[in-house]
Amino acid sequence: MAKIYAVGVGPGDPELLTRKAERILRQAAVILAPVSRMGEASVALDTVREFLDEGRQEIILHQFPMTSDTSRLIPAWQAAADLIAGHVQAGRDTAFITIGDPLLYSTFIYLLRIFQDSYPLLAIEIIPGISSINTAAAVSCTPLAEADERVVIIPATAGIDKVADALARYDTVVLLKVKPLYADILEVLRQMDRERCTVFAERVGSDRQKVLTDFTEMTRHVPDYLSLMIVRRP
Repeated sequence: MAKIYAVGVGPGDPELLTRKAERILRQAAVILAPVSRMGEASVALDTVREFLDEGRQEIILHQFPMTSDTSRLIPAWQAAADLIAGHVQAGRDTAFITIGDPLLYSTFIYLLRIFQDSYPLLAIEIIPGISSINTAAAVSCTPLAEADERVVIIPATAGIDKVADALARYDTVVLLKVKPLYADILEVLRQMDRERCTVFAERVGSDRQKVLTDFTEMTRHVPDYLSLMIVRRP
């Protein structure tokens, strides 16, 4: 029986792909890669392209708009789920690839709910991937937690008040999607005396990787969309 695979391809370095992920991607008949705009590159696809055989496998780019407007997102999720389900029902193993991990702030989470509701008989296997959080910690030699320390992951887009609250309450705060509130975050870090406890990282695992530990350099930098911060308690 054919199966739906959700494959986490890691942060962008092909060498950080798991052996199982590579095996699944080599054998799947169909690969579906998300993009926010048609015509742009897919980070997930670029990461795994060396493992694919484009003469044998069907590779599909599917657009998921970069918006919070559910009137645009829901049809995109539904169309992707229907497309994948159609291939699987026709007997073709189909892999949805996603950067990082499929169950950590991934578009696949929305597809999974559709599969569970609308296609409950289809088999689904999720292949975990290394997240940008783990990679950023590794390349900067920053411990995420030890002993009884507490860690929180929060999208900065949740609001600067929630960011400040997390910084006050947790030993390690991982801030994702920092670009929209970058200046506000830097100001909060100054006010809370966290300048020397912060790591900024973007595009980790790729040839565009940048890791900053000097706060002055952070203030001069214009962040990429794929950027995060790890903030430790002093």
